[in-house]
Amino acid sequence: MTAAPHHTEGFTRGRGDGGTDALVILGPGQTDLLRALDRTFTGWGRAAGASEILPPPVYPLRDLEKFDVYTNFPHLAFAAAPLDLEHGTGKPDEGRFRPGDLQAPQLGLPHATCYGAYLYYENTRLPDDTLVTLVNRCFRHEDHYSGLRRLLSFQMREIVALGTYEHTQQVVSRFTERILAFADALSLRMDKQAASDPFFENDGARALLAKLSPVKYEFQVGDLAIASVNTHRNFFGERCGIRRAQDGEHAFTSCVAFGLERWLAVLLEHHGQDAERALQAVDRAAGQAS
Repeated sequence: MTAAPHHTEGFTRGRGDGGTDALVILGPGQTDLLRALDRTFTGWGRAAGASEILPPPVYPLRDLEKFDVYTNFPHLAFAAAPLDLEHGTGKPDEGRFRPGDLQAPQLGLPHATCYGAYLYYENTRLPDDTLVTLVNRCFRHEDHYSGLRRLLSFQMREIVALGTYEHTQQVVSRFTERILAFADALSLRMDKQAASDPFFENDGARALLAKLSPVKYEFQVGDLAIASVNTHRNFFGERCGIRRAQDGEHAFTSCVAFGLERWLAVLLEHHGQDAERALQAVDRAAGQAS
């Protein structure tokens, strides 16, 4: 199976120690640091009562289409297809398969992790204070790449709230405080910035609400957003038929997202590319911010 982007440029792969590679292989020290970050964020979710689920790295296109992915995020999208062994050549030419070498794509590579939570709870009724955490490999076709700071494939840990609107906002508020406290303990200068959410750009009513009350905030270190909190109102509840057990109304949702390689990039830059020193800082800060 091969991923088919909607452009014809090649992608480069390298080590996770700088450069402009679209894909990287993390070294042992970097891997240890990323795992420590993920344990920290996962621990926050589990301490708040989140259950953990494990999503697949690809989804049927029909599932992602429910969320207007190909309407609102076409510039980020990748699709995957098996080889057409009957009509195709069966092997790449100069690093590429031709369109005729592939069967019609039926799978999509997600650009966000939280989709798995909504699909998991599709057509169910759930408690008003449902909380889950999950991590997944995400894929984004960007106009440029910049090593760990901006990758074609990266890992995103999310904590997702489903239920009442009040519950979703309490989760956003609680984890906003934790993110800022963690950054302070790491001696990172972090700014919280309102951002746009393309989920609502093609829905007039939701787009108006988003303008009146921001639904997405990013946490930036320098010019790089490394985490975000997102309010979706009942968008995903409606699209997936997720209802609250108490009154049968569509569930509201929100999520807290951590771009793990972006945290890695910021910490390595902050500690002179010394992964061991950065790991020690994470361990100390996790204890202070717990």
